[in-house]
Amino acid sequence: MRKHNGFTLLEVLVTLLIVSLALLGIAGILANSLKNDQSAYSRSQAVLLAADIIDRMRANRTTAEIDPSPYALSLALPCVKSPASANAIAQSDLTEWCAALKAAFPSGTGSVTRIASTDTVSPGQVTIVVQWDDSHGGAGGIATQTVTIETRL
Repeated sequence: MRKHNGFTLLEVLVTLLIVSLALLGIAGILANSLKNDQSAYSRSQAVLLAADIIDRMRANRTTAEIDPSPYALSLALPCVKSPASANAIAQSDLTEWCAALKAAFPSGTGSVTRIASTDTVSPGQVTIVVQWDDSHGGAGGIATQTVTIETRL
């Protein structure tokens, strides 16, 4: 009978190659999962921030329904400075909301559009828009993500 020296070593090397390729595949899946998790977390934060300013407006309903201007904030100049308002509560609400927006999304922007209750087409409608850079996330290559929520007070 003839001995086959080294055959077991070859089997071990092939097995090691297969296992290492499987581990590389798992590492790739985990990296992709982390990107998607970060994107989902950002979207959740945007929804929570939009709900936050809506709740603040509902808490100060008298001002929000009569005069929409204290809660007006556009995407063109969002959160640059404290909005000039005669209503201190509305100004405080927007200042705190802008600070939370900048903390959650350093390059994010937000807007609050309020239609006066006297408008007959859509009385009392509020539109909140939150935009952020999601180029690091797994949103299919779209860098700017937007969450828009429309509601009535």
